[in-house]
Amino acid sequence: METRVAIIGIIVEDEGSVEELNAVLHTYGKYIIGRMGIPYRQKKVNIISVAVDAPQDVISALSGKLGRIPGVSAKAAYSNVAGAE
Repeated sequence: METRVAIIGIIVEDEGSVEELNAVLHTYGKYIIGRMGIPYRQKKVNIISVAVDAPQDVISALSGKLGRIPGVSAKAAYSNVAGAE
């Protein structure tokens, strides 16, 4: 199956949602290349970027599940790099 490289940008405004967010990321762990989180204390938000290599439908599903968590916003940006899984 063809995979795509993408980055999912996540903004966490409700710290009470972090456990659910981490559970979703854990479920998709085999597709995650790396993750970086930055707490922005002045604005009381956390900014997370997750690099993934997965089929496009998996990336869309992950981004959608994250975005449906209360207090969490997520968007995916895709590269033009594609390859076989």
